[in-house]
Amino acid sequence: MTPMVPTATQDTANLADVVPACLTALGHPGPALAGLGREARIRLRPARSAIVVLVDGLGANAVRARAGHARFLAAEKRRLRSGFPTTTAAALTTLSTGATPGTHGVVGYSGFDPGSGRVVNLLSGWDTGVPAGWLLVPTLFERAVADGLVVRSVGPARYRTSGFTANVLAGADYVDADTIPARVDAALEAVADGPATLVYLYVPELDSIAHKRGWQSDRWTSALEALDAELARLAAALPADVGLVVTADHGVLDVPDEANVAIAPDLLEPVVGFAGDPRCRQLTLAPGTDVDATVRAWRERVGKRAWVASRDEAIAAGWFGAVTDPVRARLGDVVVAARGQWAFNDDREAGEHPRRMLGQHGSMSDDETYVPLLLAGAFAT
Repeated sequence: MTPMVPTATQDTANLADVVPACLTALGHPGPALAGLGREARIRLRPARSAIVVLVDGLGANAVRARAGHARFLAAEKRRLRSGFPTTTAAALTTLSTGATPGTHGVVGYSGFDPGSGRVVNLLSGWDTGVPAGWLLVPTLFERAVADGLVVRSVGPARYRTSGFTANVLAGADYVDADTIPARVDAALEAVADGPATLVYLYVPELDSIAHKRGWQSDRWTSALEALDAELARLAAALPADVGLVVTADHGVLDVPDEANVAIAPDLLEPVVGFAGDPRCRQLTLAPGTDVDATVRAWRERVGKRAWVASRDEAIAAGWFGAVTDPVRARLGDVVVAARGQWAFNDDREAGEHPRRMLGQHGSMSDDETYVPLLLAGAFAT
């Protein structure tokens, strides 16, 4: 019999292990492991400096499916688990803090603010809606800088002044570079010589294309080819004592129109906070609502199209990692994690032709969860 709620594993290497492993390799194990309560689960050879490339929306299964277009990436068979939910705000925070969403507090694309009773956007809303102090742990970048390491963050100029960058990438000096080749050049310049340096290089292009056109589109494949060539150039140009890690925050599924579910209005009547992504909904219910009855109603209606769990069930199953009391209040009373290619939308104010993304992510499928782990330069094995 299929279990009502699947159990998540926290025992295998995931995004939380990437930066701690790099810091340990650079001789800074204190900031790497402080507060993590465990040993690093990725072992890297010692290096003077390191570059971590984070490709938004690049799933390990997609790399395998397009191996002929990404020979550099596809040559490496290792992979990581992203975490849950498989969405950028939560995953990038996991990478930068070494903690899981249940501890760092960025619980999804959006989350419920128990202080205001509103849903806040946890990716683009830090300047306007996210309360001060939302991030509950310091970044590993801040800890590393305090320990004497130079930390650079390389990405598009439009993200330099964002609240998300100021909070989730706190501690890193931001370097503007609007194209992938320019970012590669900036990363190489940062580690060319001099003191120990950790570089975080962000690539958002593939995720943007996938949302609009799907990861199976020719446009996405072309962008993958261009990225693969630049990563190969980066690896070839590294000084001998510099290590390279390439990974991603999540993968992507293409969701056809018929798999985009408009949630029945009666199921949304008790919902006062509609948060998360279409493939991972977090529903905060009006006070006094029977949570168990709501879970049963959702399970009956969505059937095998989603896992439906109460907050207590999701926490007990380890979906968000260990959950602290402040984070518990941010999670929905009900969590709806899509299965297959399904996605769940509130269309009550969407008009006649609601806008849908083709490429989506957020739930627990292998396509969303598994991301590449490529090691090169001083980290090559």
